[in-house]
Amino acid sequence: MMKTKKSKIIIGSRESKLAVLQSEMVRDYIKEKNPEMEVEILTMKTTGDIILDRTLDKVGGKGLFVKELDKALMDGRSILSVHSLKDMPMEVPEELPLLAFSRREDPRDVLVLPEGVSKLDKSKPLGCSSLRRTLQLKKLYPDMEVKSIRGNLQTRLRKLDEGQYSALILAAAGLKRLGLESRINRYFTADEIIPAAGQGILAVQGRKGEDYSFLNGYCDEEAWAVGSAERAFVKLLDGGCSSPVAAHGEISGDELYLRGLYYNEKDGSYVTGTLRGNKADAERLGRELAETLRKKGENR
Repeated sequence: MMKTKKSKIIIGSRESKLAVLQSEMVRDYIKEKNPEMEVEILTMKTTGDIILDRTLDKVGGKGLFVKELDKALMDGRSILSVHSLKDMPMEVPEELPLLAFSRREDPRDVLVLPEGVSKLDKSKPLGCSSLRRTLQLKKLYPDMEVKSIRGNLQTRLRKLDEGQYSALILAAAGLKRLGLESRINRYFTADEIIPAAGQGILAVQGRKGEDYSFLNGYCDEEAWAVGSAERAFVKLLDGGCSSPVAAHGEISGDELYLRGLYYNEKDGSYVTGTLRGNKADAERLGRELAETLRKKGENR
């Protein structure tokens, strides 16, 4: 077991500005609660950060953003990893368990226009990195082309400001964490665009058998419930980064309200639906809604 009092904690992180900032948020929590500990961040480029000329479904999906971080954990080069929960594969190795979820930042998707522009130019495409968003945007902007865009947040914003796109559809959470909230032109409600499972939540992943008492108090109970429901929904439908499955949970008191989107690959159609239940049954609710929507989608 790791001796907490004397340890140096090494956090594995992707090297993008947003990923490092998110890892620093976890680092700062550990240092505040355990002032005697030394905490460092080990950054690395993941395969998903390197392959930018193809969409994720063509090169392997979500696992490309965690493979290198998982290896560092297994090798002992790091003691924990910080991820955006929406980038985590639904299947997590038993030896690398998810330890905690952060309090959720704004989970909505947003519209971002080029710097200094106030009106959407419909002659240029909307920039969007996921099929989940693309499907739902076709209802909101039926007369507009949606074109794939990859790269970190700064790269995407640069391409937008250079005039390659009319607007980008991004996660509010990343923009807010980077202090770029002023770039947001419009927020989409969760009914307009159902967010990705886990959007706005940070996941802390560790190594089985280690002592993580230095993280006590970090895990947010509500985020754990909604995150578990959303991931159970997607997992049952076998959805990953390359799949347009979407799920979003909200909690009021003890009640969990879950929205979901199921995509039928055979005919390209999709259905959405909702379910309410007790937050203590989060994973069961996720699976139940997934089963319901799959039957509905396949029997249309």
